[in-house]
Amino acid sequence: MGPDDGPGTVVAWRKVLWERQPFPDNYVDQRFLEELRRNVGVRQYRYWAVVREAGLVGQQLSCVAIFITLWLYMEEGLLSPGTLLVVSLATSLMGYGLYQALASRVEPVLSHRTCLADLQSATIYLAFIFGFSPVLKTLTESVSTDTVYAMSALMLLAHLVSFPYAHPSPPGSLSLNVALFASVCLASRLPDALDTFTMLSCALMIFALWPCLLRRVKDRAPCHFAVVCAGVCVAGVGGLASRWPGGAVLLALALVCVMLLCPWLLVRLQRHKDNIHGPWDEAEIHEDLSRFLH
Repeated sequence: MGPDDGPGTVVAWRKVLWERQPFPDNYVDQRFLEELRRNVGVRQYRYWAVVREAGLVGQQLSCVAIFITLWLYMEEGLLSPGTLLVVSLATSLMGYGLYQALASRVEPVLSHRTCLADLQSATIYLAFIFGFSPVLKTLTESVSTDTVYAMSALMLLAHLVSFPYAHPSPPGSLSLNVALFASVCLASRLPDALDTFTMLSCALMIFALWPCLLRRVKDRAPCHFAVVCAGVCVAGVGGLASRWPGGAVLLALALVCVMLLCPWLLVRLQRHKDNIHGPWDEAEIHEDLSRFLH
């Protein structure tokens, strides 16, 4: 009840600003908390759904591990550049065929023109890299090896941080550029220009082409997405274990933390979320735009 405006008269409080009322500015009546709402729009997560989405982060960590493993094999002379180049080209062709097979029913109308454009772009990129491989081979000759390794590690970390996990196709310009910069730094330490060309070609396939295929698999074949991510993670840990067991252990721990522990913490802490909404919130203007269209 509000204060009296006279003998036997009770003035009801109204939530308006354009008229004078016999109430203090901070006055509210008992109806104030009737508009209280809790957890409006809060999304409830399911554990395995979060694990599935976290697979994008885990597989990207494994992609970096696979690239490092290939570089270790090339740097130690255990893998010939010709063999790796043939395998990379064959894998790229199979991946491109799978990418086209997962296309929608509307896209095959333009498939012929798209394939020719993709072939032209791939030829230009490969020719450009092959022509500049001797230059890239000598790019870091005046830089110490420790500095090159430190720059490469920092750039790969920046790639993982800046990678657009929500929309990995096409990969973000920043994440792709820093990954290619790290690839150039590491490839310049290989013994031959052909090795440099092969390593950079693999970098393009891993950091530029693979995210596009992964996004297509996630959109068109979601039931196989988890299997693909798990396979990439196993390949990353297994490949790294063959040359650097300590790094493989660190990668396995990171994958367990990112893909299993962090989703569990998110789901666990979500139940403690408590957002309140009420008349104290800022006003939102909802205009009926239809009247402006006539």
